[in-house]
Amino acid sequence: MADEPITSPDQRKPENIKLTRILVIVGSLGLLSMVLGNHQGNVENLWLVGLAASGLGWVVIDWVLRRNGLR
Repeated sequence: MADEPITSPDQRKPENIKLTRILVIVGSLGLLSMVLGNHQGNVENLWLVGLAASGLGWVVIDWVLRRNGLR
């Protein structure tokens, strides 16, 4: 621990942002594929679509912020 340099939080970069984006997109597509399941009612569908939309929304917002240099 004594050998670690002291850095501020904005100097820490995530390791694999592309891998994270791909995994979030694949996970969101997996959630959307579960809408076609054999369940009754729409509460499950609302949760699945909402969680998938929030994941895809995060990817879009992160992409726009990084493209504009704000992150």
